[in-house]
Amino acid sequence: MTSANDAVAAHEELPGNPSAPSGQAEWFGHPKGLYVLFFTEMWERFSYYGMRALLVLYMTKYLIIEADKGMTVFGYDYVRVFVQWFVGLFGMHQALSVQALSSQIYGLYTGLVYFTPFFGGILADRVFGQRKSVYIGGTLMAVGHFLMAVKSMFFPALLFLILGNGCFKPNISTQVGLLYPEGDHRRDSAFTLFYMGINLGAFFSPLVCGTLGQKVGWDWGFGAAGVGMVLGLIIYHFGKRLLPPDCLARKTSAAAEQALTATEWKAIGALVFLAVVNIVFWAVYEQQGNTLQLWADQNTRWSFFGFNVPSTWFQSFNPLFIFIFAPFMDKFWGWQDKRGREPSSVTKMGIGCALLGAAFIIMIAASKFIGAKGQGSLLWLVATTWVLTMGELYLSPIGLSLVTKVAPARMVSMLMGMWFLSSFFGNYLSGFIGGFYDLMGKDAFFTMLTGLGVGAGLIFFAANKPLRRAIGHEI
Repeated sequence: MTSANDAVAAHEELPGNPSAPSGQAEWFGHPKGLYVLFFTEMWERFSYYGMRALLVLYMTKYLIIEADKGMTVFGYDYVRVFVQWFVGLFGMHQALSVQALSSQIYGLYTGLVYFTPFFGGILADRVFGQRKSVYIGGTLMAVGHFLMAVKSMFFPALLFLILGNGCFKPNISTQVGLLYPEGDHRRDSAFTLFYMGINLGAFFSPLVCGTLGQKVGWDWGFGAAGVGMVLGLIIYHFGKRLLPPDCLARKTSAAAEQALTATEWKAIGALVFLAVVNIVFWAVYEQQGNTLQLWADQNTRWSFFGFNVPSTWFQSFNPLFIFIFAPFMDKFWGWQDKRGREPSSVTKMGIGCALLGAAFIIMIAASKFIGAKGQGSLLWLVATTWVLTMGELYLSPIGLSLVTKVAPARMVSMLMGMWFLSSFFGNYLSGFIGGFYDLMGKDAFFTMLTGLGVGAGLIFFAANKPLRRAIGHEI
C-alpha cells in the first residue's frame, strides 16, 4: 500500500498548505491555533444548540398553533403543504398533528444544516479558502439567529442558518487537521479537545438560551443565540494569525489537475460507505432534541425544592458528560495504544452505535414503569444520556479525525462536507422517525431506536477488516 506516500505527495503539492504556521508556539502540547478554533466553535455551537433546545417546544407550544390561527409566518403554508405531500409518499396521508409537523420541520432543518457543508467545502477548496468561508458562514448564521427573534421571519431565518452552516461547519473542522503534519499522532487528541469545545458551548446554551426562551420570551432565547455567534466570529478574527494557511486547490495547480490514484479512490469509497452507515447513528442520536425533549417536557418531574427548572436543561446533560469523560477516553485510548490494543477507527464507531442503541433500553424500561402519560424521575434521562454520550465519543470525533487522515488533501474540505451529509440524512430521518412518537406505544418506539443503533454497530464491525485490507491500517 502507498496511501500514506500518496497523501503526503498530494499534500506537499498544494500551494500554501504547510502543516501549521511556521514556528508557532504551543500550549499544553498543541499549537495555539487549536485553542482559537476551540473557542470559535464553542460559541458557534452555543448558538446552534441554544436555538435547537427551543426549536421543537417553540413550534409545538406557540408558532404552529398561532400560524394555524392566522398569524403571519412567511412561507408557513408552503412548508406545511410540502411536508404533508412528502410524508404522504410514505403512506402517511392523515393530516399531521402539531407535534408531527413540528418533528418533520425539526428534521428538515437539522438535516439541511448538514447538507450544505458539502457545497461549502467545494467552495472553500476551489474559490474562497477555509478562512473566508468561515467568515461568510458565521455572518449568515448570526443574521439567521437574530431573525429568529422576529416571529414572521421564522422560515427565512432557518434558511440563513442552513446556508451559513454550510460555509462554516466543514471549514472550521478542516482547519483543525491542517494544524498538524501528516502522521502526527496528536491529531486524534486535537479533535477530542476540539470536540470538548463544541460541547462546552452546547452545555451552557440550554441553560442560557433555554431559560430565557421558556421563562422570559422566545425571542430573548433566540437573540442570545445570535450574540453567541457574534462572539465566535470576534475570537476567530483576532486569532487568525495563529491559523494554518488556506488549503486552496487552484485551477492552475498541478495537484488540482492531477487524477486521483487508485488508493485515493479506495479511500473516498471507504469514507462514502462509512458515511452511509453513519446516517443511522445520527437518526437515533438526534432524538435528543426531538422526542426525548418532548419526554423531558411531558413525562419528567422538574421541580426541585419548589423551583421549576426549564425542561430544556435536559439538553445540557449530553455536553456536560462529553466534557467530563472525553479526557478520560483520550487517556484510555492512549493506554490501549501503548499495549497494542486500541481498536481501529471503524471498530470504535461500531462500539459507538452499539452503545447508542443500548441507551434506549433504559427508555424502554422508563416507558413501561412510568406509562405514556405519567411523570417520572429525571434519573431515567440522566442514565440514557450518559450511555448515549459514551457512544457519541466513540463515533463522532473519531469520524472527523478519520476524514482528515485518509481524504486526498486537495479535496479535504469537500470530503469533510460529504461526511456531514450523513448527518443531513440522519437528521431528517430523525424527524421522520419522530413522527411516529405519538402513533406508537412509547416502549415500541424506543425498541425501534434500540434496534437501529445496534444494527448499525453490527455493520461497522463486519466492515472493519475488509476496509482495512482495501486502504490500509489508518481506517
